[in-house]
Amino acid sequence: MARGPVALTPRERLIFALDAPSGADALAWVDRLGDAVQFYKIGMELLASGDYFSVLDELARRDKRVFVDLKFFDIPATVAGVIRGLSRWPVTYATLHGWHAGMMEAAAAAREGDLRLLAVTVLTSMDGSDLRAMGINSAEPADIVVQRALAAQASGIDGVICSGQEAGMIRAATGPGFSIVCPGIRPGGPVGDDQKRTVGVAEAFALGADAIVVGRPISKATDPKAAAEAIQAEIAVAAK
Repeated sequence: MARGPVALTPRERLIFALDAPSGADALAWVDRLGDAVQFYKIGMELLASGDYFSVLDELARRDKRVFVDLKFFDIPATVAGVIRGLSRWPVTYATLHGWHAGMMEAAAAAREGDLRLLAVTVLTSMDGSDLRAMGINSAEPADIVVQRALAAQASGIDGVICSGQEAGMIRAATGPGFSIVCPGIRPGGPVGDDQKRTVGVAEAFALGADAIVVGRPISKATDPKAAAEAIQAEIAVAAK
């Protein structure tokens, strides 16, 4: 059974994508951003460094929330085992792919403590042509995203990762109490990178997002901390 959403403070609604090649680089970002960011997503790039769990522990020691974004996808027993193990760590969110009901059900049954599971619907770097190339015909991303969100909810998953473009449709379909976290946020509009389905900060929250994930608009900014604070100011207005 899905759990209720995490009680996030306004400043925890900004999640910074901590995409770094080493633990030292990751923690340098945490130092650089200071109190401008209270929630960090750590993904596959850091996993390859061997420093993943030491960074996770250090984030928790600094009273930061942690989002483990490793997008688990395997047979139900394997995914259940990793979720059971991950539940012992100080993690708020973890992701798995929302493609297989049996796998999602096993993961939901295995989670313990305060961990919330988010199903990845359709990656924000994909559009309709990508789906058709994968053999998913007669559908646009929005159609597939809503289907997968409903399947995740029925499987006991706590929420989804989706583009802000689909947040409103998911909120209407799933109702309150189902977490929606939106990556691919571009505060100044599209910037020509690999994210194809993007929205701005205020739009994401207006459409029903609980939190947003921001990476390059902060990390590539001339003053990353100032960029993060500017987004926090938008959130303070938009998420009321």
